[in-house]
Amino acid sequence: MTSDRWEPAAFKARVDEVLHHFVAQEAEQLSAIDPQLVPVADQLEAAVADGKRLRAAFCYWGWRAVGQPDSGALMRAAASMELVHAAAVVHDDLIDDSPLRHGRPTAHIALRGAVRRRPRAVAAAKSLAMLVGDLLMSLAGQLFATSGLPASYLARARPLWSALARELIAGECLEILRTGADPDTAASLKVIRYKTAKYTVEQPLLIGGALAGAGERLRVGYSAYGLPLGEAFQLRDDLLGLFGDPERTGKANADDVRGHRPTALLAETWRLAADDERKQLGAQLGRRDVGPDGLAEVRELMCRLKAPERIEAMITERVEEALGVLHDLNTPAPAAAALTALARSAAVRLS
Repeated sequence: MTSDRWEPAAFKARVDEVLHHFVAQEAEQLSAIDPQLVPVADQLEAAVADGKRLRAAFCYWGWRAVGQPDSGALMRAAASMELVHAAAVVHDDLIDDSPLRHGRPTAHIALRGAVRRRPRAVAAAKSLAMLVGDLLMSLAGQLFATSGLPASYLARARPLWSALARELIAGECLEILRTGADPDTAASLKVIRYKTAKYTVEQPLLIGGALAGAGERLRVGYSAYGLPLGEAFQLRDDLLGLFGDPERTGKANADDVRGHRPTALLAETWRLAADDERKQLGAQLGRRDVGPDGLAEVRELMCRLKAPERIEAMITERVEEALGVLHDLNTPAPAAAALTALARSAAVRLS
């Protein structure tokens, strides 16, 4: 994609090319240290094998909306956002003990094969996965810094990296601290904002804008567009987590219930439920052995209380809010078209 027309598949292919080449080189250097590191290096490459590349797209259009042209160096900087995401996913799957991602074993599950004959193999595999995530975050900074953009451009965006890391970790910590507590919608939305919304939409936009020299009005607009849209993205994930097709989502439907996670969907169900219904829901939350019957019971209760409809309404409200902000920003037509399409695809999807 080198024209002004937004072509998601072509853009994804460009990001994939950058990521796969960069990470393959890093994995090769890691493996060269010792053959035992090959399974760890393999997980580096697995971490960037898939993805919608939304974060790179928001960074790219944050740059283009300022009036800057297409740039190979900017593509490398934008691709670094996907390494932040890859790091977050590895850590998130480890924290949640999720078995699947994109239909494949998660890093801490896959790495059990490398330590199966070691003492405390499960714990050792989790430690290896944690280090894979740490290295991916380090590589994100390396790719950004060596993107080829002028040093003065990179300096404008550097403070935003500190905010991105701080807020992402704050969101993960809040989720851990809220897990198992009585569901609360306001608390769940705060977790969503810091764990997902900011680093998925707002921060990539702001970083792209900072690289391009965006003014204050545009930066304020990016946040006003990005935060509600990022929340809508995660609210859709909440619905897909329980009601989506695992063949499409690549994740297990039971994860949120089994982990008693502070999702807005569970919080809204709890808020709408009567005492006996809360008792029914509470009997399934946190059960490691929750099966198809237990999940069906949770889904039936949610549908009876119309909690999914409430989450759908929250998604719609946030997308409309984001699009309203975008309309008022008067960005160049190609950027406005791309950001409109991204808003719709981020919130209306099957995986």
